[in-house]
Amino acid sequence: MEQMGMSTALETLCGQSYGAKQYHMLGTHTQRAMLILSLITIPLAIILANTGSILSAVGQDPEISRAAGVYACYMIPTLFAYAILQCLLRFLRSQNNIFPMVLSSGITTLIHVFICWILVFKLSFGNKGAALAGSISYWINVLILAFYIKFSPSCVQTWTGFSNESLYEVLPFLRLAVPSAVM
Repeated sequence: MEQMGMSTALETLCGQSYGAKQYHMLGTHTQRAMLILSLITIPLAIILANTGSILSAVGQDPEISRAAGVYACYMIPTLFAYAILQCLLRFLRSQNNIFPMVLSSGITTLIHVFICWILVFKLSFGNKGAALAGSISYWINVLILAFYIKFSPSCVQTWTGFSNESLYEVLPFLRLAVPSAVM
């Protein structure tokens, strides 16, 4: 996915900043990446919103196209959560702060099973419920990591709050991110 590829630019930028002991720049790079990846997600969301029509236009069975289109529409919130999650994961990984990622993934997986069971079987949402469960689970994972980053003593130097500085130097980020997305 483009988001995963583009977020790998953070590994380079955050790694350099961490090595240079410019710890506050890890947060700045991460915020910039979250903003850019969220904007990049908009065209992807538009494509997902039109999946049913696209599939019909290329000759797929109308019923399958319709079902896939509905499922894809319910997956749109997942795209935005995924973009932010990839940035948070790379922010933590660049500091060798692995345990929170493992813990949040484990917690989210357990919660996902429960949410999926409720939405798919108990509320009879079917495919829509499965897509919605995925979206909810990704957002839960994002929230767990965001709370960890905000309140953990291990991130005090690297996450200093939201910074206007993250709105600048977009082109250097894109110079690293775009080739990474293509690979």
